[in-house]
Amino acid sequence: MTAAVPTDEIYERYLRKAIGEINELQAELLALADETHVPVLGSGHPLADIFLLKHAPQPAEITEGVAFFGRAGNALLKSLQRLGVDPLAIYGTNCLKFGTEDDEQATPWLARELHIVQPKLLVVMGADAVRFLDELAFPLADPLADSEPGTVVRFTPTIEAIVTPDIDAALDDDDSKTAFWAAFKALGPWWAQLPPY
Repeated sequence: MTAAVPTDEIYERYLRKAIGEINELQAELLALADETHVPVLGSGHPLADIFLLKHAPQPAEITEGVAFFGRAGNALLKSLQRLGVDPLAIYGTNCLKFGTEDDEQATPWLARELHIVQPKLLVVMGADAVRFLDELAFPLADPLADSEPGTVVRFTPTIEAIVTPDIDAALDDDDSKTAFWAAFKALGPWWAQLPPY
């Protein structure tokens, strides 16, 4: 009879696998870079509970090569803190990795990220990100185009989703900021009911 493998050891194996796969994806993206096109890489925990998704990188993200670097990332960190959500349980990325490629080229990269991270919740920011995700035709996924912002809905049998307005568009307009927060704050109650590990 074989002894059972401890849960911590199983998690560590999954984590090592996810780190390796994320590193492989990032190496492939970096290999496509040149002086004028640098990829903006996803960042955060490779087995995050929460997957933040925007459509395209902003100039600060392109300069640093990291998703959610700059104003949007700072605003999200403050929002996560207000909601009591552990920022170490987050992975964030953009649909477009370079900001210049067409959707068809970027689709497989996002699909790989979703398969690697296997989040419990996807926060989709903005109509362009929702459209991109719906066109991705992720296995067993429900379309999100008609989702009410700030409502937790089914995305796949194992992933729920919240649609919010675009965070980048919300940074400089008070009404847009209010609309983003009204939708994003649904993350707090969702996180609070998540069972501990």
